[in-house]
Amino acid sequence: MLVLLPPSETKRVGGATAPLDFSALSFPALDPARRALVPDVVALARDPEQALRALKLGPKSAGEIAHDLVLETSPTMPALDRYTGVLYDALDAPSLDAEARAYAARHVAVHSALFGLVGAMDPIPAYRLSHDSRVPGARLKQRWRQAVATELAAHPGLVVDLRSEGYVELGPADGAASVFVRVVAVDGDGRKRALNHFNKKAKGLFTRALLISRPEPLDDVEALVDWASGAGFELVAGSADAPGLGGSREVELVA
Repeated sequence: MLVLLPPSETKRVGGATAPLDFSALSFPALDPARRALVPDVVALARDPEQALRALKLGPKSAGEIAHDLVLETSPTMPALDRYTGVLYDALDAPSLDAEARAYAARHVAVHSALFGLVGAMDPIPAYRLSHDSRVPGARLKQRWRQAVATELAAHPGLVVDLRSEGYVELGPADGAASVFVRVVAVDGDGRKRALNHFNKKAKGLFTRALLISRPEPLDDVEALVDWASGAGFELVAGSADAPGLGGSREVELVA
């Protein structure tokens, strides 16, 4: 099983490990795209006005550009610790024990706009780049979509896709063994509606529960639904080939 998380705009700064080392990142087939994109982002950061436009930042967020200037020399930390925000606050990776973090290293990846897929414990620097950023040269979709989709298609087990649709566009998880998780709420009349803020929180809590319980194996959607029920989550399997999701089957996480 591979649990696929979105990144976060907000990140912890600093780190206690050495600067970026491409050979330390999972999914080595993505290295050519990484090695091409990182220098392009560094070059973009040397022109603050252009970077603000390309990264869609306001003047108050101009300081974020500084992270991109030192991408190749700044310290790193595990990806799951680097990201903050609603999803990652609910997941609370720093509080997980060694066994949970080892399970995350085997079963969790984050889809970064800068590095493509990275393992949960891969060491990465602080950076600013989003799925809709515009880096000079090829668009991010051109750089990532086929390469990421190929990596996900090659995964031998279940792919549990918790990404936003913006990141699905940068590399769909296409295959019978992939499920896209959509968080919904049900009102008193039984009507379902999508959630925003609580969508991220629910995904963080769901992932944390997986890391704490460490089920082995979860080979298919039915096994995932059964585990979720026992862990206190309502997960409802939907139809295959959900529109716009690259052929993934959709499941609903009822929050």
